[in-house]
Amino acid sequence: MANTESARKRIRTNERKRLRNQMYRSRVKTMLKKAEQSIFSGKPSDEAIREAISTLDKAAVKGIIHKNNAARRKSRLMKKLNNATVAAKS
Repeated sequence: MANTESARKRIRTNERKRLRNQMYRSRVKTMLKKAEQSIFSGKPSDEAIREAISTLDKAAVKGIIHKNNAARRKSRLMKKLNNATVAAKS
């Protein structure tokens, strides 16, 4: 257990930050899942995709995920959308 007052405070602040980060990470996963479901359902929802990308950007700006991680996830999402669009047209 922490001995100094500053160490105890650090434990408290770390816990608050962990809970906040957990909330954002969960939201990112939820939005990505919704966007992918709309893509694979055959009728891609622009709103769901836009919201997923926006959520990823917000998480990256706040430092919850790395900016390259957000870019990679957005790229994969758009790749799935483009492949589904091409498959639907042919």
